Amino acid sequence: MKIKTRFAPSPTGFLHIGGARTAFYSWLFARHHGGEFILRIEDTDLERSTPQAINAIIDSMKWLKIDWDHGPYFQTKHFARYNYIINHMLKNGSAYKCYCSEKRLEELRQNQMINGKKPRYDGRCRNSYENHLSNDPYVVRFRNPQEGSVIFNDLIRGTIQYSNTELDDLIIRRTEGTPTYNFCVVVDDLDMKITHVIRGEDHINNTPRQINILKALGAPIPKYAHVSMIMGYDGKNLSKRHGAVGVMQYRDDGFLPEALLNYLVRLGWSYGNQEIFSLDEMKKLFNLEAISKSASSFDSKKLLWYNHVYIKNLPIDYITKNLFWHMKHQGIDMSIGPPLTDLVKLFRERCKTLKEMASNCYYFYQDFREFETKAAKTYLLPEATKPLQIVREKLSSLNNWTKESVHDVIKQTADELQVKIEKVSMPLRVAVTGTSQSPTIDMTILAIGKLRSLKRINMALNFIAKYPI
Repeated sequence: MKIKTRFAPSPTGFLHIGGARTAFYSWLFARHHGGEFILRIEDTDLERSTPQAINAIIDSMKWLKIDWDHGPYFQTKHFARYNYIINHMLKNGSAYKCYCSEKRLEELRQNQMINGKKPRYDGRCRNSYENHLSNDPYVVRFRNPQEGSVIFNDLIRGTIQYSNTELDDLIIRRTEGTPTYNFCVVVDDLDMKITHVIRGEDHINNTPRQINILKALGAPIPKYAHVSMIMGYDGKNLSKRHGAVGVMQYRDDGFLPEALLNYLVRLGWSYGNQEIFSLDEMKKLFNLEAISKSASSFDSKKLLWYNHVYIKNLPIDYITKNLFWHMKHQGIDMSIGPPLTDLVKLFRERCKTLKEMASNCYYFYQDFREFETKAAKTYLLPEATKPLQIVREKLSSLNNWTKESVHDVIKQTADELQVKIEKVSMPLRVAVTGTSQSPTIDMTILAIGKLRSLKRINMALNFIAKYPI
């Protein structure tokens, strides 16, 4: 049997962490078994589905490098197929027309709730259409079995059982003729020969209904695996205040797809105590049996840790390529300045995101007009004038512009003034970068370049002379 899985998001919003993890688990399972992975867009909710959401889902999948073998398929393009099957079900009696008005259904629901009963359709039109004209508006309902149980073995949670008496006759086609979600899912899984459905636990209640429809169609039943939810650090539903945003926002915030995937796979799945996995390792080791039944907790600090690990360890050229996007996104002109690969080497140990790295690279390419206020008040003091003047003279006379020669200038200046090297390096750092934080000052000056460094030292000296503190 060829393994086939699918990811089937509804395009009513961006792809979030929970959906991305579900997609990744489904993809990993298919790849582990040498099977196929299908992307299906479940856009039957015509009012809420948007082209923007569809594009965001596809862009997110591509950025995460979760590729699909078939698709994307759109349910709205298969209405003829769904209606063909519904019409066949009406003929063989596995579905029926329901003429009950919305007013009657709402009154029924209210009465059931008042009496402490579970709201459900009472089956009034199941066997009789009396009190209704043949041309009255109607929906189509599935004739759910009224006896027995639906039992399935969830590959994560074990045996799950539902009594058919708990399941009412769900609507499979609306009054205006559009088929409903639960029905479309069944037909798609049948037509696409899906063998394993891996999805969130919020779909568990849909599973017995879908199994009954599949049985009515004489179709094979796929195996199901329902993944637990991802919660916030406080145990509440995940939201923006926990740091959870759409997948593409993580790209914009400077995360690498490899880091996000590694974090996602560990949100519920484990292999011993191992934390870092290459994609090949994930495909080789992943299995559904190792997925936890308990909810996972989203930890933005842990995600940052993963991202820093990957920034430090992935190839320089790859990090540079991704950093280039952020530099352009921040409007930084790189036409004059050091090779970007040099700055990756300088900053990869310090920066946890590429967005942070791009911001820190700004002063290597473009001049600044103001010094950081706190840094200037702390280091650009009158006593910094002499060290900066001496450094300026020595740097201007350098013919051999190397890390070693720049370092020697700073050390020689400290020796001449008989002060600690920090008394020279810190004012110099603020002078050439505008801030008190940077990589080693000799490497920083080397990368900024001689002319720019001298220009900025002059700017700092003018600042001290004009605004003595």
